[in-house]
Amino acid sequence: MNPIESLVSNLHELAAQVPEIIQPLVVALAGAVPFVEGEGGAIIGVVGGMHVIIAAIAAAAGNFLSVLVVVLLGSRARHAVVERRAVHAVAAGAAAAGGSVETLPAVSVKPESKGQQRFKRWLVRFGVPGASILGPLAIPTQFTSAMLVAAGTPRGWVLLWQAVAIILWTTVAAVSVWAALTFIVLA
Repeated sequence: MNPIESLVSNLHELAAQVPEIIQPLVVALAGAVPFVEGEGGAIIGVVGGMHVIIAAIAAAAGNFLSVLVVVLLGSRARHAVVERRAVHAVAAGAAAAGGSVETLPAVSVKPESKGQQRFKRWLVRFGVPGASILGPLAIPTQFTSAMLVAAGTPRGWVLLWQAVAIILWTTVAAVSVWAALTFIVLA
């Protein structure tokens, strides 16, 4: 038995200890973890003996739910920051014009980091669809979606394209590992 067959056999034995109805939840939890994501969760499920479609759906759902939480929280945080900056700008303008506004702490404008500049160039070059679909090649979807929302992209647009990317990459990973196991390793 080669090492890959041994790994598959051991993962099957481990998965057999988990009730069958709980297995998709385990895969969904794996899909929610950054750097594991839908692709890794689907691979874990397929190698563990789950049907490829169930593993892919569970992993993609877990990945999308974590992205949904990040987008909703990131959108609220961005809204709060934008509102606060607007209040400070109005107050500073009134104070400069000689109004009787309390002195507020000055809002310092930090220069953009190299990473922020690179991300903005990438966003301008590829747009939200390209950033969402190509993003998982470099960073987790949760990070990509947080950066897109922080840059001011509407959350519905981010969620739509993140869903497309998650479905695409999870499907590619699940079908690839299924085909490799079916036609190469276990043939």
